[in-house]
Amino acid sequence: MTAYALIGHMGPADQAPDLAGRWHAQFRIDLLSGNRTLGYGMGGVVRNLGRLGVYPSEVGVDVLVLAAMVHAADTRINRVQTSQDAWTRELGICVPVSDPELWTEQRALLEKTLRFLTGDHWTVSFRPRPEGMADFVRRPVTGLQDHGFDGVALFSGGLDSLIGAIDRLEQGSFPLFVSHGGDGAISKPQKDLFVDVAAAYRNGNREPKRVRLGMSFTDKITPGIGREESTRGRSFLFIALAAAAGSGLARRFSLEVPENGLIALNVPLDSVRLGSLSTRTTHPFYLHRWNELLSQVGIDGVIVNRYWDKTKGEMMEGCLNPDLLRELAGASLSCAHPAAGRWVKSAAGRHTHCGHCVPCLIRQAAFDHAWGRGNDPTGYRVDIHQNRLSTRAAEGKQVRAFQYAVARLAGRPDLARVLIHKPGPLLEDIAQLDGLAGVYSRGIMEVGQLLRDVETFSPAAEAEMTA
Repeated sequence: MTAYALIGHMGPADQAPDLAGRWHAQFRIDLLSGNRTLGYGMGGVVRNLGRLGVYPSEVGVDVLVLAAMVHAADTRINRVQTSQDAWTRELGICVPVSDPELWTEQRALLEKTLRFLTGDHWTVSFRPRPEGMADFVRRPVTGLQDHGFDGVALFSGGLDSLIGAIDRLEQGSFPLFVSHGGDGAISKPQKDLFVDVAAAYRNGNREPKRVRLGMSFTDKITPGIGREESTRGRSFLFIALAAAAGSGLARRFSLEVPENGLIALNVPLDSVRLGSLSTRTTHPFYLHRWNELLSQVGIDGVIVNRYWDKTKGEMMEGCLNPDLLRELAGASLSCAHPAAGRWVKSAAGRHTHCGHCVPCLIRQAAFDHAWGRGNDPTGYRVDIHQNRLSTRAAEGKQVRAFQYAVARLAGRPDLARVLIHKPGPLLEDIAQLDGLAGVYSRGIMEVGQLLRDVETFSPAAEAEMTA
């Protein structure tokens, strides 16, 4: 296994140190795009927040810079090329921050959090920002305007985030929405959906607002190393953006992460998907670690997932504005592979879904559960009800995995209390553990109802047919 480190520096005059230790190679990333302006979209976010009357603290900016370094390492160091097991990497980052002593105290917590999230071995270190970089946020001289926001909410453009936004706005809350725009196939549907939500809740001159961060790193920062597409660390950047924005609200805030309980737990569907092979982007243990970090660096916010005990179908059933949900749900984007259908449109002219990845199967099951079969407005490239799928092909693998999970729970319902611990440790009390086991069982069976008449070819059956 080879170990790679990324060292953040700020401007050509910044003499960032070499890291001592086991590093096979060290790469330097200039985090500025100009004189005292943060690059990679961060400076634009700070400016856009300022236009809304939100001025992040310098520790809040540190969180965003830290997340940029994590995102660079996660997306620019290829797993197959740099690890012995084609998965587990040794990654180091050195981050320039406003208060190195404060951040160094969080080193063990951060390494534990990142290890859990991505499955890699992380080494995190901090250094002072260079002279003249003490303040990246330009605050007004005459005093702060009343921004009106009472919290922060993630808006990904998915069905869960749509329901979360509708519910919070229906309840009279006025959160600042934040989005991470990565692939272009996600960015436009995400933008269009938020425009529709904002229009529905416009009240005079007041309407919901969103801040978006688009961040990507080219191969220039890690020459000779291939890009990594697994992006297990993507939610670290998403939550960091929300935390940075929340640090500028000048009040205690909730950071809303709307995610159904089945996806949040993401229990491996079969025995070969242990650990971070199943994503942990909103797992309860991971969110607990974030709350611990926010508290210890002095950001007065708490991450909340109000849907931890709901399946996706139950979220749809309980939406506080069902008419608006029916109008907009088809425009939400759940697919794990949206770019694959870039040129394919649904009947409504909206972006379509693959139909066979894990999020697509859970989405279809949710529509069936909440609205009945035949009422899903989403366009799917593969109709699992019309085609028998091969378990050797991508279109059939996830269907077969869910069939296995359904059969396992149907035979032993009590296994749910054991299986929910497989993705990682759970810290809740007994009542919450019962709730987690319950939502896992209901979520799996919700998908089971979707698949009750779906057939797949097993490799053995295919061999017989082709013999």
